[in-house]
Amino acid sequence: MKIENKEDIRDLFVGLDEKVCDCNGNCIDAINFDNAATTPPIKSSIEYIKQLSNTYASIGRGTGQNAEITTNLYRESKDFLMNFFNVKDKEKYIVIYVSNTTEGINKLANTLSKSPNELILTSRMEHHSNDLPWRKRGEVDYIEVDEHGRLKIDELEEKLKRNNGRIKYVSITGASNVTGYKNEIHSIAKLVHKYNAKLIVDGAQLVPHTRVNISGETDDEQIDFLVFSSHKIYSPFGVGVIIGLKEDFINPDPDYIGGGTVELVLDNEIALLPPPERNEAGTPNFLGVMGLINSLRIVNSIGYDNIEQHERILLKHTIEGLNEIPKIINYGDTEDISDRLGITTFNLEDMYHHDLANILAKRKGISVRHGWFCAHPYCRRLMNVSENEAKEFLQNPAKKMFGMVRVSFALYNTIDEVDIFLNVIEDISLGKIQR
Repeated sequence: MKIENKEDIRDLFVGLDEKVCDCNGNCIDAINFDNAATTPPIKSSIEYIKQLSNTYASIGRGTGQNAEITTNLYRESKDFLMNFFNVKDKEKYIVIYVSNTTEGINKLANTLSKSPNELILTSRMEHHSNDLPWRKRGEVDYIEVDEHGRLKIDELEEKLKRNNGRIKYVSITGASNVTGYKNEIHSIAKLVHKYNAKLIVDGAQLVPHTRVNISGETDDEQIDFLVFSSHKIYSPFGVGVIIGLKEDFINPDPDYIGGGTVELVLDNEIALLPPPERNEAGTPNFLGVMGLINSLRIVNSIGYDNIEQHERILLKHTIEGLNEIPKIINYGDTEDISDRLGITTFNLEDMYHHDLANILAKRKGISVRHGWFCAHPYCRRLMNVSENEAKEFLQNPAKKMFGMVRVSFALYNTIDEVDIFLNVIEDISLGKIQR
């Protein structure tokens, strides 16, 4: 399947031909540049879910034919994921299904060993979902970012060295949802393992755009835990995945307990099942899981190399276009974009981010995201805003919350869509479209 054939690619997805109403009530073509938040599902994944609904049953101990079909497919899905992410030693790893990346990281924070002296290391680049769960758990330290918003890798090693023995887990985003920077997760893994810690990768933004090899090229490059969501990789809401080291789930009590997690319950005693069963309380979202598996198969058939190349072209064209428009403020490095996914953020001088996003949607049907994208500490640094300035709007009704506008691409977006977007932004900047 060739990415160059844009009509064939676009035909894979639900909803891309749907019209939207502009502010004058006209039906116009929609353009979705908010893919970092959620992607449209693949048509065949929806059809696959419908097909499997005919034999849908509970997973586990049912003895009927439908239960057998469902249980086997569910178990096979975990083998598929192990292979998809190149887990070489499958006995060392387990797959745990959750509802999304946020729940997955909360599960890790609530489950992994909790020593009173333990320090969790993460970064100031993180989405709130890879920051707040660790704050709730205990003491957290942060790797800072440089003036362009990239991680200070030297600081990572300095903190690991200074706190050697206290840091058991380092939790880092695979790619930023604000700037699209991809972190060198295998190089980071080598550093983390050098100081006897384990690496957790928030793969919510990375997995849809780049091939992730959990095992790496060498043992010290392996990723110990990977977490990601289905709704960012062309399948429906409601499924997240943890792929992680089994040994870390054997001794801790699971964060949830109930049906499907126990071997035996006595009046005053319980015997838990081994992981991953003990970590998947209740009835799993089987249909959501199978939708995800089908979408990953389609992504595989298209090829990550094709996806990366296509999205890199879109990003380059967008940044070059924005750089030519008066009054545009870009965030992150717009010169060296070799380590960026198809995400860019910007503002227009003297115009509130919400107002700009609203004009794009209401006038031209272009969906973007505005605000600080659940990454407030990171965005505040990119905008050089102090904490006191950032929180003024909480007490002063005359103040507004700071923010940016984000454009984020998927494999179905086109250069023509980018040109429409750039022309609208230029018209707004030059006053040709009423603010």
